[in-house]
Amino acid sequence: MTVSLRLLRLHAASRRVPAALALIAAVGIGLRIALLGHWDAYGALQLPLICEAACAAVIAVAAGSPLGEPERVAGRWLPLLRLASTVALTAAAVVVLIAAGSGATLAGGAAEVTRNLAGLTGIGLLCAGLLGAGLAWTGPLGYLVAGIYALFTQWHGPALTTPWLWPARPAGDLGGALCAAAVFAAGCVLCTVRGARDRLEE
Repeated sequence: MTVSLRLLRLHAASRRVPAALALIAAVGIGLRIALLGHWDAYGALQLPLICEAACAAVIAVAAGSPLGEPERVAGRWLPLLRLASTVALTAAAVVVLIAAGSGATLAGGAAEVTRNLAGLTGIGLLCAGLLGAGLAWTGPLGYLVAGIYALFTQWHGPALTTPWLWPARPAGDLGGALCAAAVFAAGCVLCTVRGARDRLEE
């Protein structure tokens, strides 16, 4: 048990999990402070999405390892450790954002936060696996632009209704939830099996 705990601690340190948790907590605090203000309906929909994208970017960047190739041959537990750290950070971000919105008017509620964060994190993990952890943030932030535009079309038309733009879908929409879940699953599989792409200098 002591060896297992030490392995978990070392893996978390290599993935900068404490720093990632601190940044996620800071995003949650920022969301809570922002929710104290008065927002029109369009702004109220954008605000949680921005915070979800920020958390997803943090989680995706944390998928990278500074150790590079030596870590890949270090042991058979590495894929499970990668998956555990990713799922733990994603769950922590969901809890933080939902807690930040408790007692306030959080657009979409817990279901929409979970769906959007999972999908955005999946995009970030795919970018980490294909581009490297240093560029993993580009995926969630790029999709944020598409999500904000999709929300814009709901108000000004013609509305984009594809489930692949799930932020514009209602919280209980099955198609949007399935698309977000599929992207999250694909990102988790890629980062579990091969991890974030190494930098060339590694």
